[in-house]
Formats: sequence, structure tokens, C-alpha cells
Amino acid sequence: MTTLLLSTSEDTFRLGYELGRNLVAGTTLLLTGNLGAGKTTLVQGIGEGLLIPEPVVSPTFTLINEYLDGRLPLYHLDLYRLEPNQVENIYPEIYWSGIEVDPGITVIEWSEHLPFKPVNYLEIKLSAAAYGRKARLQFQGKDIYNLEFTEGFTQLSQPSSAP
Repeated sequence: MTTLLLSTSEDTFRLGYELGRNLVAGTTLLLTGNLGAGKTTLVQGIGEGLLIPEPVVSPTFTLINEYLDGRLPLYHLDLYRLEPNQVENIYPEIYWSGIEVDPGITVIEWSEHLPFKPVNYLEIKLSAAAYGRKARLQFQGKDIYNLEFTEGFTQLSQPSSAP
């Protein structure tokens, strides 16, 4: 697990940009955080890092936005308005498994509404910090992500689990 300090919204955007530049096809990002935590700003940075020419906007009412004209496709889902039983009806697994779409980067805002999750994903929890925000990045499943670029951000120390 890595925790980063994001002092400004520009830092949040820059983290997204670096994710977009460095992640590989088939990556799934599950985002959590309160309203205003920076989830959409992060996704806008991912779009920029993927060289997507159009503006990335929140799909709160459309639920899913597909951006196909970048380095990789970006599939942006926002589950804020859905209950877990409603999420099943939009078939989010087709995006992270590449069943009916080209493999790309799948980003799911309000991922806590998912009734089931992919086998491998990178969870990013955004929350308030003393000076801005913090982003906690944690792998679930197989660690297939190269996050060396996070060394350019302020790292917050992790609490020791030792007694």
C-alpha cells in the first residue's frame, strides 16, 4: 500500500496524468471517496495522460462514458446514483474483462456500490488530509502495476502493524 499527499487539485490531476501515462491495457481502478474528494479530477488527469483529445466529464447521469481515441480506451463508470442490485444491469465486468470492448483502462467512481469486483484491480481511496488530500493506492489480486512514478509525490508514512 502506498499513501500519497496531494496538496492541491493540480496534484490530484497530476497523479491521474501519471496513471494514464503508465498503466497498461486491462487495468481496472476502483475509486472511493466522499463527494468533492477529487475522483473526477483524477479521472480527468488519466484522460490527459492517455492523450484523449476530448474533455473527460463525470458520467453521473449517463453512468458510463467511453473514450476511444487515446493511447488506450478509457471506460469511466460512475455508480453514485445506483444501488448494488442496479449495478448488475449495466454489466461493468464487460469493461474490466474486455468481453465486448477493446482492453483499456476501466475507472469506476463510487466502486463501493459494486456487488462484485474484478480479480485484479488497483483501489484508490481519496480523502481529506491536513493539507489537501491523500490518496491511498492498494493492489488487490495480482500486482501487475508499475507505480514507480509515485516516487515523484510526497509519500505519507504507513502506520506500523507490529505490536
